[in-house]
Amino acid sequence: MESMGAVLNRSEVPFPTGDGQVLEETRQPERAEPENRVTVGEPFVDDPRMTCRDVNVYYGDKHAIRNVSIDVGRNEVLAMIGPSGCGKSTFLRCLNRMNDTVDTCRVSGVIFLDRLNIYDKSVDVVPLRAQVGMVFQKPNPFPKSIYDNVAYGPKIHGLASSRSELDEVVERSLKKAGLWSEVSDRLDQPGTGLSGGQQQRLCIARAIAVRPEVILMDEPCSALDPIATATVENLIAELQEQYTIVIVTHNMQQAARVSQRTAYFHLGDLIEVGSTDRIFTNPRHRLTEDYITGRFG
Repeated sequence: MESMGAVLNRSEVPFPTGDGQVLEETRQPERAEPENRVTVGEPFVDDPRMTCRDVNVYYGDKHAIRNVSIDVGRNEVLAMIGPSGCGKSTFLRCLNRMNDTVDTCRVSGVIFLDRLNIYDKSVDVVPLRAQVGMVFQKPNPFPKSIYDNVAYGPKIHGLASSRSELDEVVERSLKKAGLWSEVSDRLDQPGTGLSGGQQQRLCIARAIAVRPEVILMDEPCSALDPIATATVENLIAELQEQYTIVIVTHNMQQAARVSQRTAYFHLGDLIEVGSTDRIFTNPRHRLTEDYITGRFG
């Protein structure tokens, strides 16, 4: 089996200009029919932070993601929606090479973080996953204190040279995650002792402590109650000012609340991409319309 790095070592590929020329090739008439699986809408942007072209993912013989091309805009929230098993979480994990941990997984295509081809052989995945951080569906704090949960990343990446600098990083990260006022007097207590919503915000604080450029969120509110969900959604809106965020969600109301652009996946295909308002009010593809209106999914 060809190695993943070899499959994607394509730095010679011309970097997309985002000038809309490619977009015209993928745009289809209003209400495209279901059998047409060419992506419709506006998958590309003028100022991308991440650029993905012709991405395919295989698990053994299973073709899980087919020829996905999309940009993630700078300082935007991009929501990925679709029925269970449609490939949205699989594609999300391509953006920081989390699929490298799956022995049977093979990825082809090109993914850039700014001008860096993240699947190039020379790329070290450890600093990459600091640049493109991830928050998982279920909160997963380390079995350490609240302080050490946040300080762990900066320590191993050498982002703080003294205890006072580390203290500043921990405080700043917890404040950005909206958690400082709730835990500042018990930083030495276990992170696992926090409530579910607090644990998820602790994981967000842990992710931003290493100064990422992009934050990936895989259904970050699915295990939370409505109050904790609202808190995390408000946090996403605040973080967008400094970070690019990609969120996978089954909750279409959540996608409508937090994102500026939405991508709809179906059975491994990227069906439609566009502004969130348009996707939810005037979808161009019949499959998108069927999903949004509850006919399936």
